This record gives sequence, structure tokens and C-alpha cells, in this order.
Amino acid sequence: MKYLFIIAVAIISLSSCQQQKIAYLDNGKVINDYQEKIDMEARYKVQMEAYQKNRDSIGRAFQAEVADYNAKEKTLSEKKKREWGQQLGQKQQRLQQQLQFEEQKISKDYQTEIDTLISKVKTFVTGYGKKNGYTYILGTSENNASVMYGKDEFDITEAVSKAINAAYKPAEAETTETETTQAESAKEEQ
Repeated sequence: MKYLFIIAVAIISLSSCQQQKIAYLDNGKVINDYQEKIDMEARYKVQMEAYQKNRDSIGRAFQAEVADYNAKEKTLSEKKKREWGQQLGQKQQRLQQQLQFEEQKISKDYQTEIDTLISKVKTFVTGYGKKNGYTYILGTSENNASVMYGKDEFDITEAVSKAINAAYKPAEAETTETETTQAESAKEEQ
């Protein structure tokens, strides 16, 4: 019985001494180096440029209407001035609301995609950790330094970045759409 107790204590001691595999990575670097995020930002850059061109075009057209009003103002009756002025004011307000709505939609869509992307990265890191036998993978970033110090040998940022980019398969339609939009933008600039 005494020997059985000693053996049980020895087995428990040995199992509690089991080595834990711990690493850390820079969240921001993994996300910013992720090709899907780079592609997404390129799509939104094209979208914002198109929005800005549209906004500028609408602004120029409205300014032409205002200039037309200013040129004809002296020849108009007070009633016509008031009516036309109100119409211009209402149109300006509608245009501002429309443009604000479009800009907010682009921002909201971008934020939704970023949130989805971050969730995807977290899921990938979890799978990476399980696949490679890690007990813990700690995350750190420039703005949120939860790991104050870690030996470089425990930094798996580059390995995770390479693995997540290797696993990324861009959708064919997205690539074609982005390339088409970029080609159209290039033609317009020429």
C-alpha cells in the first residue's frame, strides 16, 4: 500500500511537470500583412476614389447651377429669386444628405469586413495553435502590449503570417472586379 501511494505521487508529479508550449505574436502585424486585408483595402480605396470623383462631379454641377442663378439673379423678380433660392437650398441639402449616406455606407461596410477579417484571423490562430501543439498563443500589438517581453524564439508572428497567407485563396470574382475597376480608373486618368 505504501509503495502504491509513492507510485501514485510519482505519476502525479511527472504528469504535472508536463511542458507547456507557449508563444506570442503581434496581432497588428499578422492582420496588416494578411493578403486578404491588403486586397480588401485596395477594393475600398478604389470605391472611395469613385465616391470622391462622384462627389466632386456633383459639387461642380451644383456650383454651375449656383453660378447660373447668380448670373440671372438681377433680372429675376423677388418671387422668382426666392423660389429659385429655396430650390437650390433644398437641392444642396438633399445632395449633402445623399453624399453623407454614401460615405457612411462605405465606412460601415468597411468596418463590417474588418470585423469579419479579425474574427477569421482569430479562428485561424486558434487552429494553428491546436495543429502545432501550443498550449497558449498570446497576442500583442503596438497599442495593446499584453506581452511586455518575450524571447524572439517564442515569437511566431512571421510563421503565422506566412501560414495564413498561404491558406488565403482570393475569390476569382473579387480579383477580376478589382482588376477591371483599376483598369477603368487608369483609363480615366489618361
